[in-house]
Amino acid sequence: MKSIILEGCEKEINKFPDHVIDDFLDIVEQMENGLKLAPKISKRMQGIGLGVFELRLKDRNGIYRIIYFLKKAHAIYFIHGFKKKTQKTPKKNIDLARKRIRRIK
Repeated sequence: MKSIILEGCEKEINKFPDHVIDDFLDIVEQMENGLKLAPKISKRMQGIGLGVFELRLKDRNGIYRIIYFLKKAHAIYFIHGFKKKTQKTPKKNIDLARKRIRRIK
């Protein structure tokens, strides 16, 4: 399965610490090779839509999330990346992810 990182998401991810980006790229490679991710790394985001998940990355400085969308087993679209500052995902992040998903559907 191929992966596509949307331009806006790529800019957001590039703001993450280098070692978090490295972890993300390792996970992307695993996903492209068909490996199933552990629940502590990938979680379904039912509130956004079918086939939408979040990658859960962290380091000593924070918690990072990358929302992605699986489209018909053809591609993995990485939609939105952000540093999480609260327990609940902020509405602005959910709204932005929904908007970007609508553009690719």
